[in-house]
Amino acid sequence: MHIATCVWQEKAAGGMGGAAAAAVGGDGKGADAGGGEWSAARARVVAALGVAGCALNCAVSFVVFSALDVLDVVLCLVYKLVDYAVDAEWKSCYCAAAGPGVQAAAAAAPAGPKVVRVSSETSSAKLQLEDVSDTLYVRPSLLADATRTGSSNGIHAAPALTVSPAIAELIRGKMDRPPRPPRQAPCWSDCDCKVCHAWSVSPASSSHLYVHVQAPPPTLPPVETEDVVFIHGFISSSVFWTETVFPAFSPAARSRYRMFAVDLLGFGRSPKPAESLYTLREHVEMIERSVLRRYRLGSFHVVAHSLGSVLALALAVKHPAAVKSLTLLAPPYFPVPESVSAAGAGAAAQYVMRRVAPRRVWPPIAFGGSMACWYEHVSRTICLTICRQHRVWDRLFRIFTRNRVRTFLIEAFMCHTHNAAWHTLHNIICGSAGRMDAYLDVVAHQLSCKVALFHGRDDELLPVDCTLAAGARVPRARVTVYDRKDHITIVVGQEKLFAAELEAIWRAD
Repeated sequence: MHIATCVWQEKAAGGMGGAAAAAVGGDGKGADAGGGEWSAARARVVAALGVAGCALNCAVSFVVFSALDVLDVVLCLVYKLVDYAVDAEWKSCYCAAAGPGVQAAAAAAPAGPKVVRVSSETSSAKLQLEDVSDTLYVRPSLLADATRTGSSNGIHAAPALTVSPAIAELIRGKMDRPPRPPRQAPCWSDCDCKVCHAWSVSPASSSHLYVHVQAPPPTLPPVETEDVVFIHGFISSSVFWTETVFPAFSPAARSRYRMFAVDLLGFGRSPKPAESLYTLREHVEMIERSVLRRYRLGSFHVVAHSLGSVLALALAVKHPAAVKSLTLLAPPYFPVPESVSAAGAGAAAQYVMRRVAPRRVWPPIAFGGSMACWYEHVSRTICLTICRQHRVWDRLFRIFTRNRVRTFLIEAFMCHTHNAAWHTLHNIICGSAGRMDAYLDVVAHQLSCKVALFHGRDDELLPVDCTLAAGARVPRARVTVYDRKDHITIVVGQEKLFAAELEAIWRAD
């Protein structure tokens, strides 16, 4: 693993400072002794404040998240009533345990992969239950999690096959009722603007992802071009790329590379089907259909951010001969301890959920991630307040800043449905925990493409250890850690620098 120099700048500076201090020593022993005592006292005070801060964070978090546990139950009842009043049907959620009928069917099922039909139109349309994360329906309350015994870090393996009533109802409904077209009208709690709902205009739009294509201008004689696929992260869209690095590429790069920035299923301008479970399989197949096959990509580079890194790895493993380079920004890789992975994929998913969403009020980004991950109905309320009203927020932001700040990130982060965000978070980030080691091992030992990993040192959502661990798993990977950059500013704010990094990676391939 090659680690860029910027990773060690602080350590190098610290070492130089220590050497300088040693050089200054000598006759000033009394001053050094006094300074040493003061430094030790200061260190003790800082350590005491740190312990007090952690204790306060834990205490406040326990109170806040215990209240959120109760609030989520109340909101569950509220949304069931409102859904029935508006749509005239009871909508399932993941709050209840699996029904006895499903458990009995599971007990009678033979060993091996559990595959069920979910479409009566074709026998090839199937749902593999391993694609559905255990964390969707096994999310114990904070109090229940704290009082459990006989487990490590509150992590418990799920039963051999536990199916949420929502999934069971979906399966039964798909098989029992006659085929019907997917629902085009948005849910009452989702936005129905032209951006969010553009996919419902035509059947062609509903069967493919939205793809922003930036192609080189035609020349005579024709110039050989290369293809690059950009995959955004969680609650984001193609705008994250098209409004940042795309304009920052050099004229030479714009004339040589054909660039594809996709809106993932459920995000941006892409389809947001209410029937989808937004599994890894569905996301990858939609990218293949909308980009690889539609535009006939024989070989390509891949650039992915955050959650998109999981999809990029799955795509590279599925098309090993086609990937020319793999660039991952802040990949959500949490190495699962052997004691946890031995308990099964469910325990691995639970482990990652607790790392991504630790149920703490500080830092704020951890608080937001915890609400989005642990509370189905609280997160729906957040989407109702923010995503459904994103046009209002955009207008208010423009008034507040007097149009002096670009607002593309509002579209990037707010144009999605709760159904898409909820399932994608659990089925991709948490549900892929047991696959990440295998994906990285394939990239390390079976792929020959260049691998580059980037991370911001100040990233509070996904720690820099994620990228360092991924780099250790792929020894030839080049790891770059930017100082004073976080999950977003790793790109936003240094667009030209990062565009130049990408161009260097593609040229060196």
